[in-house]
Amino acid sequence: MKKLAAVTVLILLAASAATAIVGGGEITLHSKGGNVLFSHDSHVGGGQLSCTECHDKLYLTIKQHKKVTMKQMQQGKSCGACHNGKKAFSVKGQCAKCHKK
Repeated sequence: MKKLAAVTVLILLAASAATAIVGGGEITLHSKGGNVLFSHDSHVGGGQLSCTECHDKLYLTIKQHKKVTMKQMQQGKSCGACHNGKKAFSVKGQCAKCHKK
């Protein structure tokens, strides 16, 4: 009986780990051009990025994040470091992919 209980606990732990929120979950970045919903799951899980590819280089924490302009992003700052048309889709002319009104 103890073996069955131990196996059940292990299965439940594995299932909860598989459905856990990746990284910081979803973060809404407020913008005049329409808010941007940043998904850790699509970048870390789907994009197969490690946390250190963005944290402590581009972003520190939500509270320490500095606002950047689209012009700065087009120069490789913030999201533009990856969204340059080579590593990921470009921030130029692709507004609706990120900004939702």
